[in-house]
Amino acid sequence: MESNIRKMGNSQGLLLPKPLLAQLGIEDRVELRVRDGVLEVRPARAHRRQGWAEAAAQLSTQSDEGLVWPEFSNEDDSRLTW
Repeated sequence: MESNIRKMGNSQGLLLPKPLLAQLGIEDRVELRVRDGVLEVRPARAHRRQGWAEAAAQLSTQSDEGLVWPEFSNEDDSRLTW
C-alpha cells in the first residue's frame, strides 16, 4: 500500500487507513521509532513501566542461583556488605 505525505499546518503528515489501524490495535496513541531506516509505528503502552511489576514478580519466584544479567558476574558478591 502506498500513501502520500500531506502538508498539515507547519508540518507534514501521513494519513493511515482506519482498517490498517484496527488491524494493529491502534486507537489513539502511538510510539514512533526509526530503526535501520524504517519508521516503526506501534500502539503506545498505557504506561512506560507497564509490565514491570509482573516481571519483578516472575524474577522473585526464580532461584537466586541464576544471573539476571548473565553478562555481569557475581564472583565478588561474597565480599560485599549489604
